[in-house]
Amino acid sequence: MALFMDVHHLDGSVSMADVAQAHAADLEKQSDHGVHYLRYWVDEPAGKIFCLVDAPDAEAANTVHREAHGLVADEIHPVTEGV
Repeated sequence: MALFMDVHHLDGSVSMADVAQAHAADLEKQSDHGVHYLRYWVDEPAGKIFCLVDAPDAEAANTVHREAHGLVADEIHPVTEGV
């Protein structure tokens, strides 16, 4: 498994409540693909969402988003956690 940070760029603002619902849907689907969504951050006015995910690969992470709610990431970056 590897860590990835995915980034969503929405047109317009986004609410924390809407992102929380999407994240809950991800959690319901994640085990189907060997993925574990760990945390997320939201820039509500800018419409940006950042998700930290432990996944076998970037495509598995995006597949969970696609199946859970259809909002796939615009960018996915492999990351290494620092202390």
